[in-house]
Amino acid sequence: MTLAPARRNAGTAPQRRPARKNLDASGLSIRLGQLAITITVLGSWELLARAGIIDEFFFPLPSDILVTVWEWISTGYVFPHLWVTMQEAILAFITGAAAGLFLGFLLARVTVLERLLDPFLKAFNALPRVVLAPIFLLWFGLGIWSKVAFGFTLVFFIVFFNTLEGVKSVDRVLVNNARMLGASEKQLLRHVFIPSALTWIFSSLHISVGFAITGAVVGEYLGASAGVGYAIAQAQGVFDTQGVFAGMFILMIVVLIIDILVNRLERHLLRWRPNQSQ
Repeated sequence: MTLAPARRNAGTAPQRRPARKNLDASGLSIRLGQLAITITVLGSWELLARAGIIDEFFFPLPSDILVTVWEWISTGYVFPHLWVTMQEAILAFITGAAAGLFLGFLLARVTVLERLLDPFLKAFNALPRVVLAPIFLLWFGLGIWSKVAFGFTLVFFIVFFNTLEGVKSVDRVLVNNARMLGASEKQLLRHVFIPSALTWIFSSLHISVGFAITGAVVGEYLGASAGVGYAIAQAQGVFDTQGVFAGMFILMIVVLIIDILVNRLERHLLRWRPNQSQ
């Protein structure tokens, strides 16, 4: 009587392996497709510039840009500037994300407070961030804190609104059942609201990482004595378009690396969630 289930299990076990292989093959195909797009875009750019169809002054050759990137890296020119930019971006990201998470959870749980502060938050969010940059330069000077304040305004509202919506969208039946079982507000926050809102939170973190670096670079571009934005502004001042594009390429690489780290952290914290790609 025990042979039939054993045969069914033996027959179903090998069926999962091809699915895993197909998943790996699909991921490899995506990577190859991304590489093909990159080579196509850069190759077309290179050919069009060498053929004189596009002006090299405005769109320098990708090969020359890569040479400039290598020179900045090999000579160590970019590392002090990159260190300053990363300090500003990390501080802006941490403070903005922490404030957005705290206020998002607080206002989602205290409805009266949300209704009270709603028009003020929307009004501040509607302000163009570039207008605030000169004000922060006047308040905090050309140092690191004016860029941190500018990046904070970019990160805070992204994290805040996503956290607010994520907590408010938690299934009310789940919350009521937890309360019927005697869960306190602290237990609800830890075991219900935070896990349920993590998807919304990480969606905002993916976006806010880039915005934190953007805030730091824009602040440096408007006024600074160091940083990648400052290096780009210096290159622009002498009409060095290769240096401008080299700074942009380096920033893109840094953002991609940080995004990979955030993805790994997200997979670790959301390992309980079913794999959507299967």
